[in-house]
Amino acid sequence: LAGGYCPLTHFQWQSLGAGARGCYVPARCFSAEKFCRYFGHPNTRLLPLFAVMSGNDYIDLAALEVFFSKVRLPRGCAGGKRGKHVRLQGLLNWLSQFAEPTEAVDNVLKYLKKHQREEIKELLCTSVEDYAPSDVNLEDFFQKGKYECEAARKASLPQWVLDALAKGKLAPFISDALMLRSTFLHVQVENMQRPSAHSTALPIRQVIYGLLLKGSQNTEAASPGKQTSKLPVVCEFDRLQKTLKKTFVEAASLPTDFCDDHFPLDKLAEVPMSCRQMILLETLGVKMSFLEPIPSHLQLPVAVTCYWVRCSEPKVKLHQLKALLLMIISGELHRITHDPDPTILHAEDDSIAYNEFLKWKEKKLQNKDFDLDAAHSFCQWQCCLQMGLYLNQLLCTPLSEPDLSRLYSGTLVHRLYQELKSTPSVENLFSLSPKMTQLCQVLLNTVES
Repeated sequence: LAGGYCPLTHFQWQSLGAGARGCYVPARCFSAEKFCRYFGHPNTRLLPLFAVMSGNDYIDLAALEVFFSKVRLPRGCAGGKRGKHVRLQGLLNWLSQFAEPTEAVDNVLKYLKKHQREEIKELLCTSVEDYAPSDVNLEDFFQKGKYECEAARKASLPQWVLDALAKGKLAPFISDALMLRSTFLHVQVENMQRPSAHSTALPIRQVIYGLLLKGSQNTEAASPGKQTSKLPVVCEFDRLQKTLKKTFVEAASLPTDFCDDHFPLDKLAEVPMSCRQMILLETLGVKMSFLEPIPSHLQLPVAVTCYWVRCSEPKVKLHQLKALLLMIISGELHRITHDPDPTILHAEDDSIAYNEFLKWKEKKLQNKDFDLDAAHSFCQWQCCLQMGLYLNQLLCTPLSEPDLSRLYSGTLVHRLYQELKSTPSVENLFSLSPKMTQLCQVLLNTVES
């Protein structure tokens, strides 16, 4: 950081000062130049090499242990000379004798066996390059929303995709599938003896891949594995029991019976809303007419829930579905009773119902019982929701984005499920609020229908 680094822990919030420019909060600022002066005056350009050799990067440099065992590192000139800090200080002081990183790398290689030198040199140099300052103009991005960088230019991606990725409107999952043709599916707390929870959402991911890679050129060369058809392929890394498995997944061939299918990725944002919405709903197996009674911000989660009930293996139990819907209702009740917008009116019944729910929650969440199969089912729902969100974002949000912070709580849905098994009356948890009771019934009727 060109201007240095001010850790929040070093702001003296209680010690306000006053000067010629007005009031200020005293703080400590750390800079690369002062850091280097403190440790024997190494050139700041050597700091990336120091970071790499200290193990700050995800690369296997076990061969460097030979260097550390043979080189005679100067003793540190500052405090903290015990443990790993001895090596850190010694390495900084050793690097201070060189003017440039290339000179230092050449001297590191002298301590290694000849057959290792080229490989280690390439690893070191490649890793050091990652520390080069970005060419992205952050001022333009934050003030004007303008995002340009060399990597983006080389990628030849549509401008709307680059802008959406830069602003966090598209997930890294999308850029991984688009650029690397591979995706990593993260494991949750699930039943390791069963297929990965992500398997339920596979058809949704295939549609995402189809939208991203439809009409892509040089499919054979770009794909990580051998092609079995003309459809592009994405390599997925997922769990198989407790090991990692690599699978090549074909992109879906998009349906053409309801919409003009002749649009590449760069024109996707220009496709009529009705077509984009139809692709999303066809993928989830839901008709818009079923979702119309649902508040707009809950339509996507309800559509995903319909998909989950239809596609999950083993089948979703009724108590699991009801627990999930009650959890969604609790988030809705929190939203309307805590919304600072004065135009959002809520009845006194809603506040009473929410307070009663909090009392129930405080008492019941003390129970630590755990049902692995139920947890696995809820993990499947989360995987479906994740990919439903990604597909909705890729289609430029034909359905409103839900507020995830209020939508899901794993601990709560688990407890609701266990309570429903033993105490069916828990279904009436929000009966004091007529609005929430009605919404709960509408949600249940929609999914069951």
